Amino acid sequence: MGKPTGFMEFGRELPPKRDCKLRIQDYKELDVPVEDAKIITQAARCMDCGIPFCHSGCPLGNIIPEFNDAVYQGDWGYAYEILSSTNNFPEFTGRICPAPCEASCVLGINKPPIAIEFIEKSIIESAYKKGLVIPYIPLTRTGKRVAVVGSGPSGLAAAAQLNKAGHLVTVFERDDAIGGLLRYGIPDFKLEKWVVERRVKIMEEEGVAFKTNANVGGNIRVKDLLDGFDAIVLCGGSTVPRDLQIPGRELKGIHFAMEFLKQQNTRVSGGTVITEKEIWATGKNVVVIGGGDTGSDCVGTSNRHRAKSVSQIELFPVPPKERTLNMPWPNWPMIFRTSTSQEEGCDRKWALTTKEFLGDKKGNLRALKVAQMEWNAAKHYVEIPGTEQEIPCELALLAMGFLHPQPTGMLQELGVERDERGNVKTRSYQSSVPKVFSAGDMRRGQSLVVWAISEGREAARQVDKFLMGESKLEAKEVSMLNVSRAF
Repeated sequence: MGKPTGFMEFGRELPPKRDCKLRIQDYKELDVPVEDAKIITQAARCMDCGIPFCHSGCPLGNIIPEFNDAVYQGDWGYAYEILSSTNNFPEFTGRICPAPCEASCVLGINKPPIAIEFIEKSIIESAYKKGLVIPYIPLTRTGKRVAVVGSGPSGLAAAAQLNKAGHLVTVFERDDAIGGLLRYGIPDFKLEKWVVERRVKIMEEEGVAFKTNANVGGNIRVKDLLDGFDAIVLCGGSTVPRDLQIPGRELKGIHFAMEFLKQQNTRVSGGTVITEKEIWATGKNVVVIGGGDTGSDCVGTSNRHRAKSVSQIELFPVPPKERTLNMPWPNWPMIFRTSTSQEEGCDRKWALTTKEFLGDKKGNLRALKVAQMEWNAAKHYVEIPGTEQEIPCELALLAMGFLHPQPTGMLQELGVERDERGNVKTRSYQSSVPKVFSAGDMRRGQSLVVWAISEGREAARQVDKFLMGESKLEAKEVSMLNVSRAF
């Protein structure tokens, strides 16, 4: 590596964030730009560790030590070449990935790990500024037509790779704009939508066709896709949310998280929310039920709405601050973390179960009845008698994850087999219908954006093999020997 002793000389340093009081005034991204010298210093911390476990920690198999070294050497072009060989959209993962690679960093055994996500974002933004991110237009076309259903991260990755192989790709999106979860699920303060639009524009120049307001199984007939395309890739995501069927569920003021987030993302993008049930947190006591990323996004959005108070309920107890014996390196540690949205203002409540939604005489939500939970001697998670309490609440947001893709409509008409969880059942990404493939959350269940991109890439390779008998698209197991320096 360029700086063998860098990890001993420099500490981990991330870009500063805008002040909480200022950033909740808008929906702009939070990071404050830093000069290249600080990024190079962070890249210098990457060890000559022998076996880089960060490779296996990353679902994409990113070649991390090599692009860190390139950044340290000041060769941003080569760093981008390495990064883009395994990741179609580092501008997304560099902003919204929880960075499992960092949890697997060898330096992280006894010191703060390398700031891999920060470096990744810096590489791709440098590449855009230098004009290195240009359309990849295939020299020849195979004549094979592929339909990709869904324009989230897995669908976009599959489309990009299949187009790269020379196939004619059309992406069908049921919403009115491209991006899926990236556009409507993730708030702009984490991922501004110009970032998504910038990438979609490049893909259009590469030859990928996008059709919006195109609901396959609705206004787009499934038969037309089966008849008109040589292969179909289902990337519709896991869209059926987990509900909380307890007394009072019918009260006004209880909504799924994605209803709330989609409405606000539409507003920020300048669109019109077409519904009689506009959801606002302004002036209300908001309780977010669910402690994951989606719940955190609800917290940040509620703060920007000027909620009276924001609380977040988690069913399980407070996790430890450090790894325990049950969380050995390099596995992902379930430790206590505070998101940027929680930093902005949030009363986090742990080990609580929600027993009942309480309403007023007009049918509006007024409070939640909750109770404390604990592990008993039999290692069962049980309610503690006598701990019931009421939490004032006029807006409850259910952010408890997703169950499976929508079973009716497209999947039903295609007749694809589904697994015991309701996801599309596949073998090597191929469904029970030979020309139909699937990737992302629709296939593996709710997961990370980085996993969705990986799924899309791997599915594209299998589709290419199905159509052509072989594939020259990159496999996940890319070794550094396959990365050639081109001048």
